[in-house]
Amino acid sequence: MNRTSTRSHPRPGDRLVHRQVQESLKERRNLIQLASVNVATPSVIGQVQGEHVWSGIRKSPVDTAGSLWLSEINLSGDGQADLEVHGGVDKAVYAYPSEHLAGWSLELGESLGAAPFGENLSTLGVLEQEARIGDVWEWGTALLQVTQPRWPCYKLVLHRGRSDVQKRMLSTGRTGWYLRVLRPGEVPASGPIVVDAQDPRRVTVRDAHLAMRDTALRQPDLVQSVADHPALAEQWRAPLAARLGRHRP
Repeated sequence: MNRTSTRSHPRPGDRLVHRQVQESLKERRNLIQLASVNVATPSVIGQVQGEHVWSGIRKSPVDTAGSLWLSEINLSGDGQADLEVHGGVDKAVYAYPSEHLAGWSLELGESLGAAPFGENLSTLGVLEQEARIGDVWEWGTALLQVTQPRWPCYKLVLHRGRSDVQKRMLSTGRTGWYLRVLRPGEVPASGPIVVDAQDPRRVTVRDAHLAMRDTALRQPDLVQSVADHPALAEQWRAPLAARLGRHRP
């Protein structure tokens, strides 16, 4: 005897709704929120051997209701003191995940305040193990590309007033990352940022950080894959390539 099935089948309208929901979820996954946008011009942050040390690390949030111009080298109102190691086209913008800040505050036993590590973008929604070298971000009318992790220098120690902060950042890999500007444009201080394209090579910011720390070349394949990435900043590629060259038979 044939029985009429009571199983419901999706109607065309249901499929459309499902597809719209899936597209909406995908879109949200590709969005990066901005907790703040921060800028500063160089100021004296301390002294070393009797000499003033100038830096643009002491940044302050801008008005979230406004917008800024992003050029190929920095945000309007932002600047660097030592252009040999800071700033430039491959390090035009520095992004740092705000998800790390609560942990930092507990570790350091202090309130961190705004832009505690000199970040231009305090982000929400992406970490070092997710952001890829070569990822393209659309922010307002500008396009940016992830280029390298941060390798903190002594100015972070002066800025935070702690000798351990540099070592902690390097050992944990909570470095944040830099971006180059592919297309200058007007950017809203309140975001959001759209991940326009994820790099297919899947080399993450954390991979690049681990490769730089692998001075003994224990993971040569990882170091090679990072060094070979065409979007990697040259300042990060050069020491990796030199290391690989010294260890070739």
